[in-house]
Amino acid sequence: MSIPRGRKVVILGANGAGKSTLFLHLNGILRPKSGRVLVEGQEVEYSRSHLSELRKKVGIIFQDPDQQLFSVNVFQDISFGPMNLKYPRAEVKRRVEQAMEITRVADLQGRPTHQLSHGQKKRVAIAGVLAMDPEVIILDEPTASLEPCLVEEMMQLFETLHQAGKTLIMSTHDMDLAYGWADLCFVLNQGRVVAHGSPEEIFSDQPLLRQNNLQQPWVLKVREKLTAMGLLAASICPPRTEAQLFAAMNCIDSSGMKSNLSPELYLASNTTAKS
Repeated sequence: MSIPRGRKVVILGANGAGKSTLFLHLNGILRPKSGRVLVEGQEVEYSRSHLSELRKKVGIIFQDPDQQLFSVNVFQDISFGPMNLKYPRAEVKRRVEQAMEITRVADLQGRPTHQLSHGQKKRVAIAGVLAMDPEVIILDEPTASLEPCLVEEMMQLFETLHQAGKTLIMSTHDMDLAYGWADLCFVLNQGRVVAHGSPEEIFSDQPLLRQNNLQQPWVLKVREKLTAMGLLAASICPPRTEAQLFAAMNCIDSSGMKSNLSPELYLASNTTAKS
């Protein structure tokens, strides 16, 4: 497995496929019994000093924020990493304030962590990692148990981090989210990489999806159905999001295929695209 710098990577697989175990190896929490982990071309060493340097570069956010938060209040929790690295107090304060601003938890800084909501705990856990300013951020099912509005907010945050040059590695069971967000996918099965490629390549491979208990994203299902009905040209680039699908459907106007759509389907596509 090779992950290029600056990519948005999704690790896919059924429960027990080895996604979380892989993540713990990338951060040096677990040590491989065979094989090697390399960061920036250098093999990871497991001395205290080398692991400290590794965790400056590779941060991990656990699925359950309660496994990550332990300090008395939000500010202290976020500052733990930089303080542990013995940064000057002024630098710690700068890093913590910047992380709180990015994750929008500054108003919570004096709150006890155990009194936070699940979504707030997620954001504080992310802030704690951002305060270390890692180049690579590992996200273990970051949207699990979040309401849809909070999922959208979380994904906007990740997009901001990616635009800032961070490499993001995420696991998720939300295939629609994975398909629309990632630019590189890996599929794990029993601890082994069984496939990798672009989202279009992975999610168009029906046998691969069936063998690994993965669902095809809704957007691709609709696109394939419309193509089979003759309502979308097979040559159209597969849409990645609902907005792209609706845009492709609206292109039917100029292609002369509008008459093939039922009035209800065409009305629904245009109404949704404009909303």
